[in-house]
Amino acid sequence: MEWKGRRQSDNIEDRRSDPSAGGLGRGGGFSFPSGGGSGRRGGGLSIGTIIFLVVIYFIFKAMGIDLMQVLDGGSTGGAGYEQSQSSGETQPAANDEMTAFVRTVLAETEDTWHGIFQTMGRDYEEPRLVLFNGQTKSGCGFASAATGPFYCPTDRKVYLDTAFFNELSRKFGASGDFAEAYVVSHEVGHHVQNLLGILPKFNEARQSMSEADANKMSVRVELQADCFAGIWGKFTQQKGILEAGDLEEALNAAQQIGDDTLQKRSQGYVVPESFNHGTSAQRVKWFKRGFDSGQLTSCDTFSGPV
Repeated sequence: MEWKGRRQSDNIEDRRSDPSAGGLGRGGGFSFPSGGGSGRRGGGLSIGTIIFLVVIYFIFKAMGIDLMQVLDGGSTGGAGYEQSQSSGETQPAANDEMTAFVRTVLAETEDTWHGIFQTMGRDYEEPRLVLFNGQTKSGCGFASAATGPFYCPTDRKVYLDTAFFNELSRKFGASGDFAEAYVVSHEVGHHVQNLLGILPKFNEARQSMSEADANKMSVRVELQADCFAGIWGKFTQQKGILEAGDLEEALNAAQQIGDDTLQKRSQGYVVPESFNHGTSAQRVKWFKRGFDSGQLTSCDTFSGPV
């Protein structure tokens, strides 16, 4: 992907060196899978357990012990970070290449969706993207690196721990800059759904749904975000930015983070009723559909089988 030298978005909040970024809030975010295929909805720790762990974290923090560093083996392993000689804490480089990449991809999504919304006679409201390191607050609750990238419709922000890109390559076998761009464009796809009124309707409807039905509807929401990411990819291709192999990188990423593939990798078997992002085949199908057509009308995941 030929991204260097292009416009970079100013809609970035860099919280990677903010020591007070932790906290709790409301649920309801839309996450990119980080393993196990469970996402942010369904399963997980209880509120009591989370509060207990947060209290323990800050007790150790007051003692000068950073549990996040201990659990991670004392190193973030991420690109664009530098070690402070005075404190031993890992701090983000102010103008690292990863930040420039994310800013550029976000700017490209802005250009694409501004143009599409104009054809509908509407203004596109740009989201903000929060870069964080380890943990941060969001309008949808406590975000951590284990959460994976996610979009919060409450504050209309995308949250990204850029160390996830290294995990995407090492853990999921999905390397390449266009695979990383797919992650960002998928979360921006959720923002588009929010602006179009799709997420508010889903959040309202799932209050009265069973867990199984909510998971089925969640799959349709996630696959549409994949399709929207594919539309962005189409416009990027038309600009001549894509290089040989870029599309294959995105399709491989979609393949590697399907619910069935993640569950097989983590537990050796699949539980289809727990799927809430879609199978590998479905994710590839809908990203490709958006990429091939470049049309919103091709992304109706709510009619018929997915």
